[in-house]
Amino acid sequence: MIPAPAPQTTTAGEVPVRIVGIGASAGGLDALEQYLGRVPPGCGLAFIVVQHLDPTQKAMLAQLLQRATAMPVAEATEGTRIEAGRVYVIPPNSALTVSGGSLHLAAPEQPRGLRLPVDVLFESLARELHEQAIGVVLSGMGSDGTAGLRAIKGKGGLTLAQDPDSAQFDSMPRSAIEAGNVDIVAAAGDLPGRLLGMLARVSLADIVAGDAVSASAAGAAPPPGEPATGLAAILRLLQRRGKHDFTLYKHSTLLRRIERRMGIHRLPTMDAYAAMLEGNDQELDLLFKELLIGVTGFFRDTPVWEALKTEVLPRLLAERGPGHHLRAWVVGCSTGEEAYSLAMTYREVQESMAGRHTGSLQVFATDLSTDAIDAARRGNYPLAIAGELSTERLARFFTRQDEGYRIAKSIREMVVFAPHDVAADPPFTKLDLLSCRNLLIYLTAPLQKRLMPLFHYSLRPGGVLVLGSSETVGRFERLFEPLDAKLRLYRRCDASPGQAVPEFPLRMAGASHPISKETRVPDDLLPPSTLQAAADRVLLQDIAPPAVLVNDSGDIVYINGRTGKYLEPAAGKANWNIHVMAREGIRAPLAAALDQAMAQAEPVQLTGLPVEAGPGAPLVDISVRALADPPPLAGMAMIVFRDVTPPEPARRRRRSSSSVHRELEAELQRARDEAQALREEMRASHEELQAANEELQSTNEELQSTNEELTSSKEEMQSMNEELQAVNVELQSKIADLELAQSDMRNLLNSTDIATLFLDRDLNVRRFTERARKIISLRDSDVGRPLSDLTTHLEYPGLQSDVRDMLRTLVVSEKQIRGGEGQWFTVRVMPYRTHDDVIDGAVITFVDITAAKELEARLRGA
Repeated sequence: MIPAPAPQTTTAGEVPVRIVGIGASAGGLDALEQYLGRVPPGCGLAFIVVQHLDPTQKAMLAQLLQRATAMPVAEATEGTRIEAGRVYVIPPNSALTVSGGSLHLAAPEQPRGLRLPVDVLFESLARELHEQAIGVVLSGMGSDGTAGLRAIKGKGGLTLAQDPDSAQFDSMPRSAIEAGNVDIVAAAGDLPGRLLGMLARVSLADIVAGDAVSASAAGAAPPPGEPATGLAAILRLLQRRGKHDFTLYKHSTLLRRIERRMGIHRLPTMDAYAAMLEGNDQELDLLFKELLIGVTGFFRDTPVWEALKTEVLPRLLAERGPGHHLRAWVVGCSTGEEAYSLAMTYREVQESMAGRHTGSLQVFATDLSTDAIDAARRGNYPLAIAGELSTERLARFFTRQDEGYRIAKSIREMVVFAPHDVAADPPFTKLDLLSCRNLLIYLTAPLQKRLMPLFHYSLRPGGVLVLGSSETVGRFERLFEPLDAKLRLYRRCDASPGQAVPEFPLRMAGASHPISKETRVPDDLLPPSTLQAAADRVLLQDIAPPAVLVNDSGDIVYINGRTGKYLEPAAGKANWNIHVMAREGIRAPLAAALDQAMAQAEPVQLTGLPVEAGPGAPLVDISVRALADPPPLAGMAMIVFRDVTPPEPARRRRRSSSSVHRELEAELQRARDEAQALREEMRASHEELQAANEELQSTNEELQSTNEELTSSKEEMQSMNEELQAVNVELQSKIADLELAQSDMRNLLNSTDIATLFLDRDLNVRRFTERARKIISLRDSDVGRPLSDLTTHLEYPGLQSDVRDMLRTLVVSEKQIRGGEGQWFTVRVMPYRTHDDVIDGAVITFVDITAAKELEARLRGA
């Protein structure tokens, strides 16, 4: 077994207790027994067990778990001081939290069926212990524990979950794992070893003590030329992989989270972990996500949101007036809860103020994690958010779905989410409100000094800056005046004349990590390889007709010559497609010719087309040819334009009616060909739509059948649930009968006045009568202790060997033994037989024969 970690003594001389929160539900008893059975009593840890219990029944979880561990197991009580080497179990119908090193009980706030006691415990551990918190999720149904593990992981704590394949019910551990909140996944019996192995490792600070990270205090990487340390190598690999520089983050935070990844992979040194990261993009991505984990929630820190709702936003709306357009920036938005909270608060304030309904709010929410941004854009949140939002807000701003809630469309449209690095990307400007909460605490002082002037520049005059509870503006009081210093609300001050220009991230990034941008070299500066190539280029520029190269979708990929006479950019968003850019007179014939050319090998010729629709428009001949060679141009088409010289006026007057008639017939034939092509396209589209409709009808029938099967399964599950409830009632009744029978048996044994001791096959104490306490030193806590550890008043050193001989031979042993106070006992050792006639231990009876011995002695003396 892995040795327990040595506890670290604090400066006050006290030994801090590491607390392990364990959450379980259905099937959790077996997993808890496996887990606690592998924990050594001297591990220096305290364990708090939370399981979903029937609130109307007395729990026996503490007594059941006591069988699996030598540590004392007790039901939690209000105000109990947490001690190492003990197991505390949640009582029924309670919410258990940790605060100030003690246990606290409260009535559940949610109705039965919606309670999440595991999340409640884990979130309290995260608030109380930060990176020292440990959370374990075992077998159970539902998703209780997922949000709690996210809170612990966000604080830098350690999270573990049972392997779903080994769990009797895998919903709880699988939900936590799929949410990306778990560090270690293993079977219940293997989790203690993995946990103790990580805690027994040397602190990462000691590991890197010999590394040359002299610039860590300033948040800079070692200068070039120095030997690369483990930490510097890891940060360099992360920057190469994710284009983000972590050197300006506090190294204490980086070290804790890197240490956790090292412990998961059981690597002893940081250099070994850096070597593992070389070429391991998957582990680099996991480490990147580990360093970017953020903890957030709807309306987190309620007093701050109350101040925004009652003071800050009403003041901003009053200053901006009707028709206002407020802009806000939420830095480090994580999965979007804070940005949506701001939008909801604005909507409530706007509706409470008369005449402000004409304004709007645009929220820019940014984060470095693209996964978090994607989750925020979806706007889907679990059922657990019901504990963070009022019933009114939940009903008004969310739509209930099968597995959670979805943000309302009106709120979603107010927020724009985007990946953004506040240390390297340009800031958003002209802001009325900037929220940067609990981000600066992870950054070094130099970066904080750069960001404060930048935030001042981004805000409009009178704009509001919102910081986290542990953050301040520092030495930049001249830039921000406090609105509420306690809540960290600040107002932008007017810039002083001598104020320096803020150091923009682009300039900083360019100075520290210069990136050369490729520029196109003009063709004229390229020396021609030969005289023939130069001559060919001149001839192509002067003689080759205007032409465009398009792909099979009509997108223009190359233009030669002057094509402005035939093509023009369309209004709106830039669109380089031939069908959009072709002028009105040639648009329809060109589209038909392009389709025809792509379907055949011969080129298609269009002659005498007017470029514009009006009279007197210039004419053009168009040639459309599909390309097969060279291979890079296969599947594309070349469209060539040739101007048609208009006839002289005299000749135009002398044109005969027959020539005019021929031209009209040719134009009519082109129109007929175009109509025929359109009819064929419509017929093909109709057939495709008909096939799609048939497939949709078939899919609808399959879904209908599946829905009927699910309805039937739901009814079966309901019936099964009712049966299980009936079985549960029967089991509770049998337990009550067994308890009554146990009481009867205890009273019967005590009434015989015969000292009796029951042992299991390993000679551990199983049960004893009250009379036996006077012969052998026994207490209630001695159940489970070996017989050899007990002291007795009998002069019987061979008791243990006689019991073993009896178990081997099954021959009953009976001896007369003298006691320590002149008493005599008949000690009888016989086998313990179960209901199935299986030998499962021994029964020892002690009958007091002192009076008989004294009478025998007097008779012998007479």
